[in-house]
Amino acid sequence: MRITSRRAAIVYALILAFIAGVGFFVASLMLNGAEWASNKANRHIYSGGTIVNAGTIYDRNGVSLAKSSDNERVFAENSTMRKSVLHVVGDTAGRISTGTHYLYRDVLSGYSRIEGIYNLKQTGVGTDIKLNIDSEANKIAYNALGEFDGAVAVYNYKTGQLLCSVSKPAYDIENIPDDLLTNEKYDGVFLDKVISGIYTPGSIMKIVTAACAIENIPDIYTRTFECDGEYETADGKVICNGVHGKVDFQKAMNESCNCAFAEISIELGAAKLKATAQSMGFDSQLYAKEIRLTKSRFSPSSESESELGWAGIGQSTTYVNPAHFLAIMGAIANGGEGYAPDRINALGTIGKIVGRVPESVVSIKPETAAKLQVLLRSNVADKYGDWKFKGLEMCGKTGTAQIDGEKSHSWFAGYSQRADLPLAVICVAEHGGYGSGVASTVANKVMQYFSENL
Repeated sequence: MRITSRRAAIVYALILAFIAGVGFFVASLMLNGAEWASNKANRHIYSGGTIVNAGTIYDRNGVSLAKSSDNERVFAENSTMRKSVLHVVGDTAGRISTGTHYLYRDVLSGYSRIEGIYNLKQTGVGTDIKLNIDSEANKIAYNALGEFDGAVAVYNYKTGQLLCSVSKPAYDIENIPDDLLTNEKYDGVFLDKVISGIYTPGSIMKIVTAACAIENIPDIYTRTFECDGEYETADGKVICNGVHGKVDFQKAMNESCNCAFAEISIELGAAKLKATAQSMGFDSQLYAKEIRLTKSRFSPSSESESELGWAGIGQSTTYVNPAHFLAIMGAIANGGEGYAPDRINALGTIGKIVGRVPESVVSIKPETAAKLQVLLRSNVADKYGDWKFKGLEMCGKTGTAQIDGEKSHSWFAGYSQRADLPLAVICVAEHGGYGSGVASTVANKVMQYFSENL
């Protein structure tokens, strides 16, 4: 009897172990099946380590940017367009790890928990993806950058839809250069600088410093500042980009006066400046939906006045990610809420993804946002000139980011106040010089396109 009971116990234990094993396998399949199916070892999808069979990637207007035909991947017809959308679409080998090909490889494979990749095996076609990106806008932005590397992005600050995203350098995915991995002109070519880049921002950072001043210096609008070309601190000088004489707060922003903003930064102190920057997302891990952004960093010195002054005007140890700063501009334009730039419009043929709603990544006090709007509109109307952004009702800030031993980076961050054009734009042209030159020209060209084609 004891032997029978012992044998029964063993049998029950084996049955329970079997059930547990099946349960573990089913759970693993549910959690990891898509990743397993889209592994490079799957020859239904990959050949020689590159994707050959997958769904089509479309832009927002239905233009095919990548599709499968006869067991190979076919890209957009125009060479410049292929370069301009390279980092958004991604390559087929997965070197561009933030590209759609890599990030959404499970979706493109057409994987289903019920059928696996049965449809892909039968038809050679997976699940399609429609992007929010306008490929024509990308091409315009890419051409506008000309000889300069850098990043350009435009998004709808009411919906979070990322309409344009360009990173340079790039290459033609249909005609990969033989020296892609050895020629220094392709340095960083696999990095999407919009979402993974990080730069010294220069004077666009004065927007953050201005927000801190608005919230912490009660009489900031009645103050005046003297600018004779340099601001003397206890331990060094902050050099200005001009001699502006006596300026008030708004004029200091219009003229991008380093002396005034260095003085403001030192009065505010490192702690308050850092608190404001962190409230806007600096030093935090932010995401553009499924895509992780490189952290913007702000660590103003609490020991050196000159370094604190330089940090407050966007130099020293201040670094910005373009997509993050785009969301900051969106927050100002949107009355305080800055949404994450979203690349994806729809998956498959059903239409928009259920529940894909804007996600806030930057918050600014509404009253602060309203005052920043006035300052940024004044920059364009009273300094840069509305003629430079004809018909756009632009608000914005230029930036000239000084780089030791090299030509400065050119920045522009702004947005349109037109109700029918709720778009924000960011541009950095590496070694492009003054922000009022290359970057603002690029921003205007792509915004003019959307003015006629949104």
